[in-house]
Amino acid sequence: MAFVRRDEVRGTRFSLLMLDLGEYYFEHHTAFYTRTNIQKKERLHGSFKICSKSLLFEPYNVIEPILKFPLQECTKIEEIGEVDADNPNEPKGTGCVIVCNQVFAIKSFNHIAPYEALRTSSEFEFHFEHCDPEDILPNIHQLLRASRLDKLGDKAAMITAILQSRLARTTFDTSICGTEDRMQCSAEMVLPLVTNPGHVCVTFHYLFFQPLSGFPESMLKIPLQDVRRLYKRRHVLKPVGLEVFCTESGLCSDIYLKFYNTKDRDEVYYLIASCLDNHVTEHTTESYTLQWQRGLISNYDYLLHLNNLADRSFNDLSQYPVFPWIIVDYTSPQLDLSNPATFRDLCKPIGALNAERLKRLLERFKQMPPDQKFMYGSHYSSPAYVLFYLVRVAPEHMLCFQNGRFDHADRMFNSIADTWNNCMDGVTDFKELIPEFFGKDPSFLENRLGLHLGVRQDGQPVQDVDLPPWASDSADFLEKQNDALESPFVSQRLNDWIDLIFGYKQRGDEAVKVHNVFHPLTYEENADLDRNGDATQKVAVLTQILEFGQTPKQLFTTPHPQRMTPFALERWPHSQRLPSSGSNSNHHAQSLEGPECSKDDFGANSSFEDLTEDTRVLVWSSLDRLQISSQHKIHKDSVTALSCSSSNSFLFSASQDSTMKMFSMESLFLQRSVSFSNMTLSSCVMLPGDVTVVCGSWDNNIYFYSVPFGRKQDTLMGHDDAISRVYWHSGLLCTASWDSTVKLWKCSAERLAEQKRNVCELQAEVEHDSGVTAVHMSPTCAALASGTKEGLLTIWDVETQEALRALQAHTGTVRDTAFSPDGRHLLSCGDDGFLKVVDVRTATMTASCHACTPQRCLVWDGNTALAGSENGELVVWDITMLRVLARLSGHAGAITCLQLNEVNGTVITGGEDRNISIWKLP
Repeated sequence: MAFVRRDEVRGTRFSLLMLDLGEYYFEHHTAFYTRTNIQKKERLHGSFKICSKSLLFEPYNVIEPILKFPLQECTKIEEIGEVDADNPNEPKGTGCVIVCNQVFAIKSFNHIAPYEALRTSSEFEFHFEHCDPEDILPNIHQLLRASRLDKLGDKAAMITAILQSRLARTTFDTSICGTEDRMQCSAEMVLPLVTNPGHVCVTFHYLFFQPLSGFPESMLKIPLQDVRRLYKRRHVLKPVGLEVFCTESGLCSDIYLKFYNTKDRDEVYYLIASCLDNHVTEHTTESYTLQWQRGLISNYDYLLHLNNLADRSFNDLSQYPVFPWIIVDYTSPQLDLSNPATFRDLCKPIGALNAERLKRLLERFKQMPPDQKFMYGSHYSSPAYVLFYLVRVAPEHMLCFQNGRFDHADRMFNSIADTWNNCMDGVTDFKELIPEFFGKDPSFLENRLGLHLGVRQDGQPVQDVDLPPWASDSADFLEKQNDALESPFVSQRLNDWIDLIFGYKQRGDEAVKVHNVFHPLTYEENADLDRNGDATQKVAVLTQILEFGQTPKQLFTTPHPQRMTPFALERWPHSQRLPSSGSNSNHHAQSLEGPECSKDDFGANSSFEDLTEDTRVLVWSSLDRLQISSQHKIHKDSVTALSCSSSNSFLFSASQDSTMKMFSMESLFLQRSVSFSNMTLSSCVMLPGDVTVVCGSWDNNIYFYSVPFGRKQDTLMGHDDAISRVYWHSGLLCTASWDSTVKLWKCSAERLAEQKRNVCELQAEVEHDSGVTAVHMSPTCAALASGTKEGLLTIWDVETQEALRALQAHTGTVRDTAFSPDGRHLLSCGDDGFLKVVDVRTATMTASCHACTPQRCLVWDGNTALAGSENGELVVWDITMLRVLARLSGHAGAITCLQLNEVNGTVITGGEDRNISIWKLP
């Protein structure tokens, strides 16, 4: 927790962690915020901060919250003219007014807590104290334009250009150097989750870093005579990092720099190293290994050194040091370190300890394409896992990572035993530990800050972590953990785990043999951002690298030697498997025993569900043979939604031209055209009985149309902003809106068929932090899934209206989502171009694949998905193997909606080209 301790020393209220991931802090100005409170105007003095994706105001009064204005939510930012300088109640100077749809209040009363979202379109008035708005507003408007670009790649490119322009316009303050500088360049200081751009200067005596924003200090100065260790680093799997330590054995460096090219990094490294008499770069992997073999350094210190040499850093949560689970017994009153059954089998990765789970994973692995094979969809180390463990001491980091929220209380790090059990049984949980589990500071296990982390389903608030019975307190737990790590039994076998993480079993055929294969993008050689020309895809791959784990740099290509120190414990042969733990284990015997699986022992294809209906199986297995039967242009603008009658006789379509059309599937002629308002109809759905069609509109209303009578039957004023989706399932009407809510209405199709009005009764309403763009209901109606403009995927309990799971699934808008027929998995697609499969029970990603273009709509049967693409293709995906089965050209623009009839194999698609295409199997 070295990085946490350093932040505490700084003691500042504002933090870069209040920015979005990947956001930059550019500049700040002293300002007054004028607000009206009970007919009285108040002025708050503070700091107005300009960042690449948001504006922030930090009042100097610590009771007041810090206000964050996301630029993409700002509708107006304008200059305020001169004010009356003779009026003492008005601030002198000029300023600006901001109108924002959503504002975040952070650290009210200076307490660390989830951000409070203030949904408002009110005006916020600011007056700058010592500067002219004409010098500030052009910069803000430039960033505002960037925030309004549609594609993520274009946004990132424009922000990068703005950053480089600012760096080019500013120079290092050479008056501070004292002597002539030897080199200057631009770089970013790397901190956990954030980076801070600025200028680097190297002289004969000092290393300087001058942040562009002047935060957290105007200049960082490191005497070269104090430098003890110097390491070249890879950052985002590129050789552009440099980390400087002024201690022999400190965990956290004095500065970690990321350069914009390798040449600058190497030159700075050479200039610093050439001035040092005592830096210890000569400590190679081989020298540390020899010291460890001879017992001169502990297992704990050796693992720290290996992590360091493999580019794992306490400053980089995407490459945080990784340590192994050692103990498997979390139920016994006493810990017996003389019993082999107490220990985990270090020959196997976490995912291979449960034989039953491993068998399922290997069945899926066998069916994957050769260049995309992986056994585990999630990694053993990622920022999410690190913060899962450290949330009690790094709450602001967790809030930054999860968009201002803590995780659901039941998914928090609540219990050592439960966490181990989930790693053993969970479908997608394969995480290892972090160094803190073997250190001397137990604060990460205790809620010393008094944080309100939520209440679990059993009614208990989240407080300290529940410890095993054999630990008297958290300090005793850490001491026993360390005793286990340094025990003779582990010392004799630690080399096996090193082979998996840092050694010859990390990749290639040896990794396959021991079931140690992770997603291709976690390996350095597969994540070359420079060879990918598409800017949006670069952003998507970069996000995958930063958030889903990185495999350490490989340190050993041959088997790691054993420790040579003699032990009293009789040595066990490596080929002998650990016995089951019996009563001392918290997991069943199969987790450590069971048949070994070689790479030729794979079973049949593993699917998300067992399909028994021959017709459905035939249809889904034949989708790659779909052919267009006919095309019809019946709308004047993009088609937004489709819904067929149960008999497949009629098709109803909605469009941005504000009309709903009724089309005969038998005669292939347009039957009716209906207009409810002059705004876009975003959705339509035919209710059971084929009598009533429900439409959602951008005018905030929901319309009910009677097919037999050919007229609008009823209107429901459901939301405060545009309706984005309408969905029906088992007597529940679900409506989603840009007003950040989803509403569930109890609605009788039978009563509507009888021409009854006002028959929809509001049952539930769930709030989001941004507009909702996708919804779907589980087969049993127990859970509701929603996707937002910010890429958040949330699973709600329909009865209690509580968020059961929340996951930042996409970096852009969630376009569509759907439960599998068994309700166990959730498939989603988004603007970032990814298809993601989420385990509903654990809210973890079980599969992730990137398409050539974003997918806009989808249906699936748990194994095969049919998706409409942005480039007009109908794409058939094998989800279990994460590969494309077919790409079928169908539209001149994006496919925006589709319908599949599982009985006769008919597919209907609507697109931005205004066409409706009817596809059939030959």
